[in-house]
Amino acid sequence: MSKAAKRVPSRARPTAMSRKSKPSAKGAKLSSLPVWNLNDLYPGIDSPELKRDLEKADADCATFEKDFKGRLAELAAAPEAPGLLDAVKRYEAIGDLLGRIGSFSGLLHAGNSTDAAITKFYGDMSERITQAYSHLLFFDLELNRIDDAVLDAAMNGPLGHYRPWIEDVRKEKPYQLEDRIEQLFHEKSLTGYSAWNRQYDDTIAALRFKIGGKDISIEPALNLMQDADGKKRKEAAQALAKTFKANLRPFTLITNTLAKDKEISDRWRGFKDVADARHLSNRVEPEVVEALVSAVRAAYPKLSHRYYALKAKWFGKKSLAYWDRNAPLPKVEQRTIPWETARSTVLDAYGKFSPKMAEVADGFFQKNWIDAGVREGKQPGAFAHPTVPSAHPYVLLNYQGKPRDVMTLAHELGHGVHQVLAAPNGPLMAPTPLTLAETASVFGEMLTFRKLLAGTTDTKQRKAMLAAKVEDMINTVVRQIAFYSFERKVHLERRNGELTSDKLCELWMSVQSESLGPAIELKEGYETFWTYIPHFIHSPFYVYAYAFGDCLVNSLYAVYEKSNEGFAERYLAMLAAGGTKHHSELLKPFGLDATDPKFWDGGLSVIAGLITELEGLG
Repeated sequence: MSKAAKRVPSRARPTAMSRKSKPSAKGAKLSSLPVWNLNDLYPGIDSPELKRDLEKADADCATFEKDFKGRLAELAAAPEAPGLLDAVKRYEAIGDLLGRIGSFSGLLHAGNSTDAAITKFYGDMSERITQAYSHLLFFDLELNRIDDAVLDAAMNGPLGHYRPWIEDVRKEKPYQLEDRIEQLFHEKSLTGYSAWNRQYDDTIAALRFKIGGKDISIEPALNLMQDADGKKRKEAAQALAKTFKANLRPFTLITNTLAKDKEISDRWRGFKDVADARHLSNRVEPEVVEALVSAVRAAYPKLSHRYYALKAKWFGKKSLAYWDRNAPLPKVEQRTIPWETARSTVLDAYGKFSPKMAEVADGFFQKNWIDAGVREGKQPGAFAHPTVPSAHPYVLLNYQGKPRDVMTLAHELGHGVHQVLAAPNGPLMAPTPLTLAETASVFGEMLTFRKLLAGTTDTKQRKAMLAAKVEDMINTVVRQIAFYSFERKVHLERRNGELTSDKLCELWMSVQSESLGPAIELKEGYETFWTYIPHFIHSPFYVYAYAFGDCLVNSLYAVYEKSNEGFAERYLAMLAAGGTKHHSELLKPFGLDATDPKFWDGGLSVIAGLITELEGLG
């Protein structure tokens, strides 16, 4: 399926109105939190504008198929191929229209996945979009059957504007199937992996965890694992484990079904390795990913093992229970950071680097593109959704006033800025491979962290900030590579038959033990914590993109510190390129090469250096 088709979200979702959300647990200290305004997409699920666009999408898709199916080779052979150029432009416009509809329904669902009317609307729109795209499936397939020489000649004219997208489509040629099989795969996805994705989301949203005599949802429960009170952390961890264990059967079934679904698809398409499809969509060579994974795993002892041993020492222990892994440091004042403070902190950091970057980010606040509060039925976690170039991105957070929440805001706004800058490339060429998409978000975090650190003179606060940053980096690099290793084990084992809940838990514990090291006690209950990681369900093998982005940003930031003249301009140009260039082209202006194994060691050494600084602080 084309990039345009892939833009239609499988999960992203809100309330189509502008208002302030009710304060959450510490709402009085946080001040009012924004709820996004989706009116820029559609005024509501029953709006005339949405009805009009649905009818237009159905008609445009059917007409497109009638006008172009079976004719692409003929159109490509004409001088300068004006007919093929027209086809690509119309295909792009349809992608933008369907992407707008899909984004609206997805964002609405993210904001409240337990509302029956919204859930029905989300399902109905998914069906409508899937059916509409069935008329477009022929396009990529037929485009890839055109002779290379003929298509290359056609791209010497105005069609050459779309060369990056066409070349991306051609990379998928070896894995494409006969038209009717592609049609079947496409239509069955609605009752296949998409249905299981939706089942997972609905299950997670409905879970409740009894903590402190109250039944709470997953986001505030996970948040308590970072509470200053050790008893609360332990109680939250045990409540999470108890509920996850009680729901192991559905999570096991969902995991097994999706792994088998992927195995069938990979086998039919001819992908040899379980992660090859992800590498292809990321436009990254498998050997580059393998070099990253090998470098990180080799660095476990000098990164996570070393840091957690140091943290245990700070707590006066030889080892820490898993619920203390992300605990705030003892004897350090815990601040609740109001929303406006978080906003100014991130915008100031962005502005010091580039006024343009801060201006773009500020638009998210000014125009109500952010949904920040915690509420019942809202999707946990955080994301930045690009929607479509004719609209703008939206950011979802579950802001609770912790320092890490400020970093999450910086992270998601990094995505948002990237998406805004790349949008002029259009629906086909704005989307960026995950590996590079995470670069922008992690760079935004780094800018914010460095600004805060530079302004901190108190030794205890500086130590706490450094520790929090190291933990975030470990979570981004070490933990995500461990997740990737877990996924590989699951998908490889699934080829031999169904995995039991016990087997899944066993695989999870094996990679966690290896990555976290002996200073973290993986007590009973932790074996079930694989169940709440949504990436395993929605985006198999996505997770290594975080480590790719973090190591890349460490290297980028080192270039910036050595010579920052003109760096911001080169950096924003890299973001503005969207999906028009390979990672090697984008990194060349900075003198970086991700194919060099030493590149990854350089990024990891930055984390090791911060740990060394922490050791010096006692």
